Amino acid sequence: MTTLARATDALTRDALTVLQPGFAGTTAPDWLLRRLGEGLASVALFGRNVTSPEQVAALTAQLRAEREDVLVAIDEEGGDVTRLEVRTGSSFPGNHALGAVDDVGLTREVAAALGRRLADSGVNFNWAPSADVNSNPDNPVIGVRAFGADTDLVARHTAAYVTGMQSAGVATCTKHFPGHGDTGIDSHHAVPLIEVDADVLAARDLVPFRAAVAAGSRAVMSAHILVPALDPDRPATLSRRILTELLRGELGYDGLIVTDGIEMRAIAGTYGIARGTALAIAAGADAICVGGGLSDEDTVRRLSDALVEAVRSGELPEERLADAAERVRSLSRWTTANRPGARPEDTADGDVGLRAARRALRVTAAEDFTPLTGAPYVAAFTPVANIAVGDETPWGVAAELRRLLPGTETDSFNGPDAGAEALAAADGRRVVAVVRDEHRHPWMAAALDTLLAARPDTVVVEMGVPRAEPRGAVHLATHGAARVCGLAAAEAVVGTGR
Repeated sequence: MTTLARATDALTRDALTVLQPGFAGTTAPDWLLRRLGEGLASVALFGRNVTSPEQVAALTAQLRAEREDVLVAIDEEGGDVTRLEVRTGSSFPGNHALGAVDDVGLTREVAAALGRRLADSGVNFNWAPSADVNSNPDNPVIGVRAFGADTDLVARHTAAYVTGMQSAGVATCTKHFPGHGDTGIDSHHAVPLIEVDADVLAARDLVPFRAAVAAGSRAVMSAHILVPALDPDRPATLSRRILTELLRGELGYDGLIVTDGIEMRAIAGTYGIARGTALAIAAGADAICVGGGLSDEDTVRRLSDALVEAVRSGELPEERLADAAERVRSLSRWTTANRPGARPEDTADGDVGLRAARRALRVTAAEDFTPLTGAPYVAAFTPVANIAVGDETPWGVAAELRRLLPGTETDSFNGPDAGAEALAAADGRRVVAVVRDEHRHPWMAAALDTLLAARPDTVVVEMGVPRAEPRGAVHLATHGAARVCGLAAAEAVVGTGR
């Protein structure tokens, strides 16, 4: 294969500049450091790159020793989607919990605290928040990642999140434009189709993005969704009508436009990542997110070559690539100028995450319910995790209940026999059943039916979107599965919540 990207001309440097690749390992590989010297301006961190805050700080310092103004990006939404705390669960509740509280000051405070946590680790660019209006209750990929299903609520909390996080010197990337909330398909697997008219989109899905633009979000991420009312032919990531005419023109946005992961099947399975990359930049995107699934030097070479070849063939105007690269450099300058100074050692974010999780908890209890005093059996009815969340991060209430009630035991169950299997495993002990989006999983609802018929004293903890009717001796809706959400629920189960 021709490796045009080995050259050091301005065209190739621009091609490298617009890529935001990931890598394997907890230290930067030689090829990545070399590419930073050749023009690469951004590096993406994922859960595989994280073991501790100290390790991340050392890694980002290693990157900055090679290029001081490097953008270090991460997908850290808090809540269910966490990379900094991928092994333990997040110290911050996610968007749905914050939307349930509906206190924009709290959302701003949580986002600022999370931003400071990122900044302390040397991360200066966060692919968050989700500004999607979760209007489809069967949405398999957004759910608790959204502030809610109400447009105005989502808009005001999106703006508060942007303001809070950027106050810590961390650039936000509001996603997934023009709105991924009304989908029944995960774009990690295929191209979702949103079949509503333009008036609905303008009044519902675009409103939070307008709020983000007004709040000064430094970046916006495109969605790999097909919206025929806006463009009948190409998904948003590859659509000039959506990225340039709508986002830049009608919404007046002048910051960085980043694609969602270009290796997601919605693009990779239809256009291929190389052609998809060139089409995205031509459509108006400025940066290509890649590395969630592909994390090697060959991918960087392949995509940078594709961009250079697209310019030389006339498919991609050289001026468009140069403009995209300059927008990346402009964001780098912003993060450098807004880099926070060292904080005093006694300055901490306190327990804002736990406070928020406690406020988000909704408890529906039978009149005769009394807190648990003996060790229960925790039956986690576990759905398949969506790719954005991943399956590395622990969730549930068992770990926190075990700390509060030593001797607590647990296991996970799924499928048509989950209820009967959980009953047998409990062996007469009090059951705490943990579910996630019961309304989307008929097998899960059936498992609860079986369990509650035999043990009506079962405690039910819903850690997804709480659309199913509350049931059980007590029903706890946490509005997310972050570690602090599990702690807040465990406190309520044993009667120690505050």
